[in-house]
Amino acid sequence: MMNVLPHNTAGELHTLYRTEMNTRLGRRLQALWLARRGRTCQQIMEVTGAGRRSIQQWVAKYNAGGVDALTDRPRSGRPTFLTANQQERLKARVKAGSADRDVASVFNATAIDDLVEKEFGVLYSRRGMQVLLGRLGFSP
Repeated sequence: MMNVLPHNTAGELHTLYRTEMNTRLGRRLQALWLARRGRTCQQIMEVTGAGRRSIQQWVAKYNAGGVDALTDRPRSGRPTFLTANQQERLKARVKAGSADRDVASVFNATAIDDLVEKEFGVLYSRRGMQVLLGRLGFSP
C-alpha cells in the first residue's frame, strides 16, 4: 500500500481524474486516486501502464505539494519556423480555402507545405507540417 497524504479525498481525486483534459495529468491523478483507495503499486502499474518509479515520483510530488505539484513544467522544445504572425496568416489562408493562384484545389499537408515554402520561404518536413497543422487546429 502506498502512503498518500490526504490533500484531497478519494472522491475529489476521482472527480479530478475523470474531468481532467490533459491526459498526462489525468493519468497521474488516476494513479493517486487508486493509491488513496488502497491499491498497491503493482496494481496501479497494471491499470495505468506507468512504471513503478513514475508512480512513486507522482506520489512523492503530490505528498510534497498537492495536485499542483503534478503538472508538467513548461518545455522549451525547438522553436517554430514560422513566427506567430505568420502562423495566424497561414491559419486564415487555409480557412479561406484554395484560391485560383494555388496549384491544388484542395488543401492537404503537402499542398500547404508548398504554399508555406512559396509564401514564407520556409521548408517543413511532411511530419513537421502535420504537427504544425494540428497545432493550428487543422487535421492534416
